[in-house]
Order: sequence, then structure tokens, then C-alpha cells
Amino acid sequence: MRVIIIGAGQVGESIASDLDRSHEVVIVERDADRVEDLTYSLDVLAVQGDGTSLSVLREAGIDEADMLIATTDNDETNIVACATAKAISDAFTVARVKNTEHLRTWQQSGDAFGIDFMVCTNLLAAEAIVRIIGLPAARDVDPFAEGRVQMAEFEVSPDSPVADQTVREADRFDSLTFAAILRNGEVVIPRGESVISAGDRVVVIGSPESVQAFSDALVPAESPGSPEEVVIVGGSEVGYHVARLLEERGLRPRLIEYDSERARRLAEKLPGTIVMESDATNAEFLEREHVGDADVVVSALDSDEKNLLVSLLATRLGAGRTVAIIDTPTYVELFEAVGVDVGLNPREVVAEEITRFTHEGGAENVALIESDKAEVLEIEVDRDSILVGQPISEVMTELPDGVVIGAITRHDEFVTPRGDTVIEPGDHVVVFVDIEVLDDVTPRL
Repeated sequence: MRVIIIGAGQVGESIASDLDRSHEVVIVERDADRVEDLTYSLDVLAVQGDGTSLSVLREAGIDEADMLIATTDNDETNIVACATAKAISDAFTVARVKNTEHLRTWQQSGDAFGIDFMVCTNLLAAEAIVRIIGLPAARDVDPFAEGRVQMAEFEVSPDSPVADQTVREADRFDSLTFAAILRNGEVVIPRGESVISAGDRVVVIGSPESVQAFSDALVPAESPGSPEEVVIVGGSEVGYHVARLLEERGLRPRLIEYDSERARRLAEKLPGTIVMESDATNAEFLEREHVGDADVVVSALDSDEKNLLVSLLATRLGAGRTVAIIDTPTYVELFEAVGVDVGLNPREVVAEEITRFTHEGGAENVALIESDKAEVLEIEVDRDSILVGQPISEVMTELPDGVVIGAITRHDEFVTPRGDTVIEPGDHVVVFVDIEVLDDVTPRL
């Protein structure tokens, strides 16, 4: 497939990096230095120019393109690029936007702007945060099989009940599979005798109930289930959508916004949220408002440094967990190292969503693990799949290491995969695949 990507920022580069193994990728970028960098770092054709220009799109080969993905930081540029491409080609168009009004207009009018698929950075980030909030200790959560299966990544703390246990000892949940252990940047496929150590990140796949039970077991000191107290710092678009989504779950979050006019508008739009007008970096205010009593504090200010400061203040006051929006991707690991429990980069979230959409090989849903370490795929298997017709224990002998069958749904029912389970045509299988063997395994599934 020939894919043209408009914009070589973090989102565009991340998508190109994932696609260049199996697709013909062309990147259009205004910045000449970025064009030169990408030419050397990725197996792509880089074209310098304006992605909304007809001549530049033709130079990039729009006439032969199967897909155009517009990923610049400017909504209008992305919309115009898609509209131009649609006017002169049959390419499937994907646009990234930040303004949810654009998304709403597109959803209500079907194919407005000549865009076939639109993703909204702010909304996706908010949805990711709300999924993480619902699971204590979770760092990432993705649904599969229309919500019947959940994949989650957890960090194991030194005082966790599963620290220093073997996987066999920790495997106390009926509908849960340990898919991987992430240790020092490496992917370890867990065996029964594998020991889970403090500092490890474990990836589990199972029914939502079993994943929730595992999450509760990891941090038994916290209240099980959904948190009751959530404080959102910053009434940005992300902060607003986090509050709105929490309201839909029946929670009554508190939201702190410095700008009085913005605070007033948010109070009108969020009847189930307590909106407070103040500077959230004021430690005395946070203490006076008992922010330290919160189960989760979400920092959604417009500055990475302010989000770090608020997260550290909240932690010092006793908040259960902090989740911070971090705009600079290189800061994520640093901020987590100094005390932020979960750092979330919105561009990574949107890049993952677009990558899911462009994935080849029949996968119906895809989640990326640690950006590029592994993938979790949902596949509806047919009779030609290697998975069909024999017990899983025999199937695994024909597949390389790095593959774990995490869950099966059959006729909308969850099936826990065990060694003697036989997968049938039509089953939906959620499978963890190490990136090292992905290209080998995916066509066989």
C-alpha cells in the first residue's frame, strides 16, 4: 500500500516508522532539515513542500496513493490537505484534529471535508486518561472485542502482593492471561516459573472483571473499583473531556481552572463537576481544598513544567495517584522517574490510533506496547489460520517465541485460552506478538 503522510512531527514520524516495514511510505514536510533527517532515519521517500499544494501532492504520487494521512499540528492544514487529495485521487483520507468541533461536524455530516476517517487528539487523550483512572496502578488500558476483552499494563511496586512471586503463583484470576513482562526496556514472555520483580511492568489480557480484580489486588490499600475522588487541574479541552467522561460514569469530579471566564463556561457545561477558580500551582490552595485526599489528580495544564509541579505537590499532599499530560515526548520517562505516576503524551495516543487503522493483516484492532516493543492484535480467524483446529499447546510449538494468545471470544462469549482449548473458525482471538516476530507471525494468523 502506498501511504502519503503530511507532516513529519512526532505523530507523522511515529506512524511512518511503524508503516515503513510493510508499506511504501512518502512523507511531505515543509522543513527542509526534517526532510533530510527522515531520508536517513527511515525507509521512506521524503518530499519538501506544503501538503495542501496540488503540485506537491502530485510530486508525492497522490495519483497512485492508497491512503493519505494528514498529521500536522494545524487542524485547517490537515483538513485542506485531505480535501485536496480527495478532489484529485481515490486515496482514503485520514485527518488528525485537535478541535472537537471539527470532529463533531465531520461525524454529523458523514464525509464532510472529503475526510474518510478523523481522529481528535484531545478526545483520544481524555478517553485514555479515563480508562487509566478506572484501574489502580494501570499505565495503559485498551479494550478489544467490543469491550468483552481488556488489555492493561501495570507497574509492579515493591510492596505489591505479586512482587517476587512467580507467574504461576500470581495467576489467581480465572479469566486472565499474563501476556508479557516489560523489564529494563526488554519484552520477557512469561512462563509459569518466571518471577515478577518490583519495577517490572506486566501486560495482562482478560475479561474486564478479571483485569479489574487483578488491578485491585496489585494495590489492596486503595479502594477497589473506580475512584471516588478525582481532581482535574486545568480546564483545557483535555481537562473538560476528562470531566465530562467521568460524569458519564457517575462520578462527581472537581476541576480547577485559573481563567474566570473559562471556569464559568465549564461550570455551565459540566453540571456534575465542581468547578473551582484558582491557580492550581498554589500549594496553600491545594492544601485548603484537600486535594491530597483525592484518589487521582489529573494535571491537564498547558505547560509540561506546571503539570509536573502540580503532580509533585499533589503527591506530597497525599493524593493516591497522579496522571499528567506531557506534551514533550522526551519528558514522559523523566517525569515518571521523578514522581509522576503516569505521563501521557497526546501525540503518542493519536499516532497509535491512526496506526491501528492502517494496520495490515486482517487485524480488527491493534494496541501498541511501549510504542514499538510489541503489538496486541484482535483477529477474527478463518479456516486458513494456523490457530484453528488443534489445541493451543500444539499451535504454540509451530509459532516462534514472543507470541501469547491472551483471550478468545466465541459467539460474543469470553473464552479463557488454555493449553487444551481448540480455536474455531469465526473466533475472535486477542494475541500478544513481540515486534521481533510480528512480520513472520501476522500473515499466519
